[in-house]
Amino acid sequence: MTTSTPPVGPRDIALAHYAGRALLETVLARHGITFQQTVTLRLAAVADGPVGREQLVDGVTGALKSDTAEAHRVLDELIAAQLLTPDGSSDVRITNAGRALYPTTSGETAPVTARIYDGIPAEDLVVTGRVLSLITERAGAELTALRR
Repeated sequence: MTTSTPPVGPRDIALAHYAGRALLETVLARHGITFQQTVTLRLAAVADGPVGREQLVDGVTGALKSDTAEAHRVLDELIAAQLLTPDGSSDVRITNAGRALYPTTSGETAPVTARIYDGIPAEDLVVTGRVLSLITERAGAELTALRR
């Protein structure tokens, strides 16, 4: 008897997301940083220099689908933790401590991620990427419509 794999559904995607996020949050907790903070810190880490506060807030709200007040709160937490610092009247920049922390947490999660993805055929990952991009796009459009 051959059993077939059922098609992916919303629950499967949610379970995969939360399993991966739990792994990441376990690593982040060892460094005293939250998931929301690492998303924000990454945006500053990959920038070529100071970043406008509103640009960071837009990036965080777009990535996490959170509201602007939450994004501002997280930004203030990173400034208080001295991982980001104000630079001028409306910009922030990553500090040396923030610049050191970001690759540390990324480096700690990289081997775990490699083990999770190990052995998954490249063509399956391509199809999955295409499907998840479409789902993300459609969910974003639905969220925008609901928030109107």
